[in-house]
Amino acid sequence: MHIADFIAGSVGGGLGVVVGYPLDTVKVRLQTQRRFTGAWQCIQTTCKTEGVSGFFKGMLMPMTTVSIGSSVAFGTYGNCLQCLRQVRCGSLEAPTSKGDIFLSGFAAGFAQVSVMSPADIVKVRLQCQMNPYQPGQGSVSFSKPKYHGPVHCLLTIVREEGIRGLYQGAMAMVLRDAPAFATYFLTYAIFCEWMTPAGKKIDWTGVLLAGGFAGMCAWSVGTPMDVIKARLQMDGVGNKRYNGVLHCISKSVQKEGLRVFFKGLGLNCLRAFPVNMVVFATYEMTVQLLRKSP
Repeated sequence: MHIADFIAGSVGGGLGVVVGYPLDTVKVRLQTQRRFTGAWQCIQTTCKTEGVSGFFKGMLMPMTTVSIGSSVAFGTYGNCLQCLRQVRCGSLEAPTSKGDIFLSGFAAGFAQVSVMSPADIVKVRLQCQMNPYQPGQGSVSFSKPKYHGPVHCLLTIVREEGIRGLYQGAMAMVLRDAPAFATYFLTYAIFCEWMTPAGKKIDWTGVLLAGGFAGMCAWSVGTPMDVIKARLQMDGVGNKRYNGVLHCISKSVQKEGLRVFFKGLGLNCLRAFPVNMVVFATYEMTVQLLRKSP
């Protein structure tokens, strides 16, 4: 087993969260709250009512759990790739096929959902909790939030909705992440191949560009189900509207048309480029350092 893939994935994932979190907050609010007409309006409203800190609501838990989830994803990918190469060719030195990369990426996306689902629902609930400034008598007061932080949110969900509440939207998350991660790793491999001169090793510029484009392609595939996932995760707040993935899809299309599946697509792609430049560059650098260590 390649432990380096798990460690490098963890470091890359943690740094990626910091880079992309503000735009992720805007994306989640656009997907779940119909009060916003566009990204710029959401950004302006957040700045006005909550300040800069509003863009970082709920980041503490994702920073920890995305590191773990990214570790699981990259570790699963690297080791599945090794197993498939061994089974298909009987040698770890055999060239990697595109099919092996796609299947390993699919397995990686599936594996990380078990780790990420509880953390993701906490992140989404906190991101969508908007507590505007309210004029007081000679001072500024705040409306009282339902959740006081990641741990309080987690415990509240368990108390009100049970353990199953932490996995609300998990099926939509699987349907998002498995094909998205398959696309992610395959696109990265293809771009690296295109940008590498014959017989040479890819340079860091190539790694950064390949990582950025891989992230954009993955989110292009994953955004439709990302919308459904976010709506199912927010469904436990207030009256329950959806009975499952198919019901959520049906109701969303009925009310907002097919364009609902593309809410946040532009933001996802805009965020994905710098985030995954950082993720893959950090991953490759960490793997190299670990494999050189005695």
